[in-house]
Amino acid sequence: MNWIYEPWPWYVAGPLIALVMFLLLLVGKQFGMSSNLRTVCAAAGAGKAADFFKFDWKSDRWNLTVVLGAIIGGFIASNYMSNNTVEINPVVAQQLATDYSINSAGDSYLPPELFSAEVVSQPFVIAILLMGGLLVGFGARYAGGCTSGHAISGLSNLQLPSFIAVIGFFIGGLIMVHLIYPLLF
Repeated sequence: MNWIYEPWPWYVAGPLIALVMFLLLLVGKQFGMSSNLRTVCAAAGAGKAADFFKFDWKSDRWNLTVVLGAIIGGFIASNYMSNNTVEINPVVAQQLATDYSINSAGDSYLPPELFSAEVVSQPFVIAILLMGGLLVGFGARYAGGCTSGHAISGLSNLQLPSFIAVIGFFIGGLIMVHLIYPLLF
């Protein structure tokens, strides 16, 4: 059982992802996590308030099992199949400790310097989280999918809009990390 506790190499995980994508193509389905929010809202009756939610959500309910599986799988993996630490490069851990006072980098998935109740209760942090959540949620729907949806599903379907979106995600990430993030923190 030790093999399941370790990260899988790219030559195993990559083909497995490709196999899943190929099987979805065979049955005429498209995989996506961010589209599930639209499905849930439509099922709850949001179509009465906005035309965006007026669609046949029942044809997409199969994808809700993917969300349920991700939640259950994440719970099982973090509680029963890991030691709740993440191995990161020691140079990166030292830089996080020096530049941002994150001394527990690599000790846990959720470093207390970032995720403790004390930190999350600060008004500035709450504002940043709300603004970031709205931008990510709106951006994912406006772009027709999230980063992993475009990068995995869209690129495997050879969709030009997904290729353009992935390039935009990379450029946006670089701008955020190198220009905006240092100004905020």
